[in-house]
Amino acid sequence: MAATTFSTTLRNGRADAIKTAIDAGGAAAKLRIYDGTRPAGGGAATTLLAELTFSYPSAAAASGGVLTFSAITSDSSADATGTATWARIVTSAGTYVMDCDVTVTAGAGPVELSSTSITAGNTVAVSSFTITDGNP
Repeated sequence: MAATTFSTTLRNGRADAIKTAIDAGGAAAKLRIYDGTRPAGGGAATTLLAELTFSYPSAAAASGGVLTFSAITSDSSADATGTATWARIVTSAGTYVMDCDVTVTAGAGPVELSSTSITAGNTVAVSSFTITDGNP
């Protein structure tokens, strides 16, 4: 199977385009954590477990094809009880940007939580959130 590779400059540019879309609302974007099966991109959401707030701007420029998000403010009182399986990022104006998986295992998904078991009223925190635009 043939592989396609891209320059670091192009990979950084693609990652930075994601950051630009997240920051497009002019204020801090939201990271919404859900349970259940992730829908098709931007589709009907399942149960909202928690909503966290990005820094603004959300990240520094990508480096080496990796976009590492700045601190994300924890949700100090989760909305519902459930098992976190996916997340949706929306601008401060609520415009859909992207959906992605969540995990507690380092490197297994872009959004890493301290726990995927969420209880209503408890704090939900992000351990790490990075997007890598890599080459095979």
